[in-house]
Amino acid sequence: MALHTLALFCRVVDNFGDIGVCWRLARQLQREYSVQVQLWVDDLRSFQTLCPQVDVNAVRQSVFGIDILHWCDAALDLLSSGEVAVSEAVIEGFGCALPEAYFAQMRTQARAPVWLNLEYLSAESWVESCHALPSIHPQTGMRKHFFFPGFSAQTGGLLAESDLAARRTAFQANTIAQQHFWQSLPLQPASDEINIGLFCYPGAPLAELFDAWQSGPQKILCSVAQGVVSEKIAAFLQQPALAGAHGARGNLRLQVLPFIEQSAYDQLLWAMDLNFVRGEDSFVRAQWAARPMLWHIYPQEEGAHLDKLDAFLARYSSEMSPELASACREMSLMWNGVGQLEQLAASWQRYCTLLPQFRQAAIAWETSLQQNGHLAANLMQMIAKLA
Repeated sequence: MALHTLALFCRVVDNFGDIGVCWRLARQLQREYSVQVQLWVDDLRSFQTLCPQVDVNAVRQSVFGIDILHWCDAALDLLSSGEVAVSEAVIEGFGCALPEAYFAQMRTQARAPVWLNLEYLSAESWVESCHALPSIHPQTGMRKHFFFPGFSAQTGGLLAESDLAARRTAFQANTIAQQHFWQSLPLQPASDEINIGLFCYPGAPLAELFDAWQSGPQKILCSVAQGVVSEKIAAFLQQPALAGAHGARGNLRLQVLPFIEQSAYDQLLWAMDLNFVRGEDSFVRAQWAARPMLWHIYPQEEGAHLDKLDAFLARYSSEMSPELASACREMSLMWNGVGQLEQLAASWQRYCTLLPQFRQAAIAWETSLQQNGHLAANLMQMIAKLA
């Protein structure tokens, strides 16, 4: 059975990661599979940061062909009145749990919707055995299936548009397109600078990293979006961390960029020599960029996030040389608060001298990810089997 309608529910937890993934998925399903998507979002203001066309005051609106509903009582009233219909497939973004009113309507359908839980991305081995498993609702008997993104063919793969690799390759080969992109920010990297994009959580050891950069032998241009770790950026610049603010100390030049839309963010990742990224959405897009990257993972209680980081690093570095894998792991752990911070400068220098090799490793990693298929295609196949 061909899928015509799908509802995707999203609660915004870490500002941009959850809605970033859900918005990309909604747009891809609409564009590439002609699915009519309802996107239910509880935080329209964070959503608007990624997509300026979103009206933060609208209960219901259409943006780029996506039916967007503010997850609130007023939108659920539209459901009970019949103005909004239950979709053929329903997805809980990251286990957000459906509103009871919507779930009640699902139970009244002559044909029960396909019900999925789109889980958070993890490289841990247990994900492969849990992908596609069902869970039976104890009161209704309805089945929900778990869909796990991942880094192997036994998972749902990673989110990527079908033409993403071609667009990236064309951009990275076109110096004029890159110049126009920098001018649009505006920003002009020098030819002798290492071009670094910075996106991290407040707990990152930025002061130590900036010290290493400004006193190191390499010239570095660091670009950070407005609103990201603003206090620490302002402390370095000694001025508010607003778009356009910039400053330099030693060999480090720091520039604050406006917060840009998703499509432009992809180009930013593609143009960098190294990307520091966080969360899930930017983490995945950095891997598709085929550029070296360092991940600042979302911190969890009792250090649970470190197991996830360790699992990813094991996969990510599995085909690297021992020297490269060791430098990658050391710098990644240091960046995530594991180790003695006074050693960060040495870890950075070791990593930086290997940057050309990391670039080749990033290209090989991106190629390997393509073998697992793309998340949207795998999702549609799973829905077709369950319908």
